[in-house]
Amino acid sequence: MNINLKRQAPSADIALLLEGTFPYVSGGVSAWVNQMILAFPDITFAVVFIGSRRQDYGKPRFELPDNVIHFEEHYIHESTLPIEVQGSPGNVQAFERVGKMHDELRNSKSLEAIGQLMREVIPMLSESGDISEQQFLHSKCSWNFITEQYQKYCTDPSFTDYFWSVRTMHKPIWQLARIAENMIPVRLYHTISTGYAGLLGALLHFRTMKPLLITEHGIYTKERKIDLLQSQWIRDNRGVFEKDISQVAYFQDLWVRFFQAMGRICYEAADRIVALYEGNRQQQIHDGAPAAKTLVIPNGIDVNRFAHLRDMRPMDPPLVVALIGRVVPIKDIKTFIRAIFVASRSLPALQGWIVGPETEDPEYARECRELVSSLGIEDNLRFLGFRKIDELMPQVGLVALSSISEALPLVILEAFAAGVPVVTTDVGSCRQLVEGLHDDDKALGHAGSVVQMANPELLSQAILGLLEQPIMWRAAQQAGVARVERYYTDTLMEDSYRDLYQKLLTH
Repeated sequence: MNINLKRQAPSADIALLLEGTFPYVSGGVSAWVNQMILAFPDITFAVVFIGSRRQDYGKPRFELPDNVIHFEEHYIHESTLPIEVQGSPGNVQAFERVGKMHDELRNSKSLEAIGQLMREVIPMLSESGDISEQQFLHSKCSWNFITEQYQKYCTDPSFTDYFWSVRTMHKPIWQLARIAENMIPVRLYHTISTGYAGLLGALLHFRTMKPLLITEHGIYTKERKIDLLQSQWIRDNRGVFEKDISQVAYFQDLWVRFFQAMGRICYEAADRIVALYEGNRQQQIHDGAPAAKTLVIPNGIDVNRFAHLRDMRPMDPPLVVALIGRVVPIKDIKTFIRAIFVASRSLPALQGWIVGPETEDPEYARECRELVSSLGIEDNLRFLGFRKIDELMPQVGLVALSSISEALPLVILEAFAAGVPVVTTDVGSCRQLVEGLHDDDKALGHAGSVVQMANPELLSQAILGLLEQPIMWRAAQQAGVARVERYYTDTLMEDSYRDLYQKLLTH
């Protein structure tokens, strides 16, 4: 299927700033973006896709709806044309402002001070500005600033690694500044994360003073921290006797603080900050978001789209457990594989299906396949790749999530609507979805089971507990259907965003 992404327009109502999602990735966030665009046919959208490198993404997974009238894509880690080396002394005062901003981000709790400094610094990032990319890469002031920061703060002995880490992490800022300079006029910026897309939103807000809305499905800085702490590409130059397993390596910590700083800048720039559930709203406040800017809007789905699937399943629940999601470490696919191995010893007919793309982290996907082989469960576990969820749901008895981080997963809501109970790790809002949030919600009953993460034994027990007890399975099915129909419909979510869009568009 060839999807045409060529859309150009002189202006639009809302710019959606998307990092690594729609239209190239088929995950839950991308489906949510598509759902939101289709929900507001009277609003025109410009979609700005921010990716790592073009080779990291395949073909588009989504057609652009008709009301997406402008589309552009940018890859911030691709090799760019070399900048001609032109050494210069640099502007001392300009780099002093940069140093002050670093100090504020490191020490200050005042987002207002950070915002004021951002307003001063942004014009300097232009090609002819005092903190242009050329000045950052090749001026004496920049060299002095980096060496001073190394001597003052760095606890790793390698200046070379420090120097290149700083250059690597900061270089995308100038690309984002160029994107902001050339962005078509819109009335509202809506970013679906902090990170690079969120920083672009902040740059655009401070340039144009148009309102900025942030919707965080997961807490970006938390997810990047998990990725960074598991990373193998970040150097740790401590000797074997210097390493303390209770302490994070300096360069991992440097990257974490870089993303935390971007998050605080985004929160300062935003007019409203949306979380999917109260736990994440509290995390946003802890990370620096002003409480008055925050609110909760849960995800919602078209329940009617899935309702007919309940009648398509057999009387007894199929002995099939499906994990629907990307094959990446944050989904902890290996725990699911081990849980199927344990459960299949008691229930030999059990089938585990891993339904999702393996392209995002091929090395991890290879390790997962090797684990299946080493456990000898090729007959019990299958990798199915992408499947249409409408065709999948009637064939499975349970949907499982073994993730180490989630927000409010759409796949749980879709499973409930299709009449499928869920077993999940205790992350994000998953306990709230399975067991209920408040008294009236809890009175509906448990729609499955919630277990400790990274514990295959407990996950296998939860799977067997539902599949081997049809009465409990049917009670969980009824609870899930009732909960999604009452609290998590697309109508409730879209009404909340309609009101929010109207207020911000008339800001």
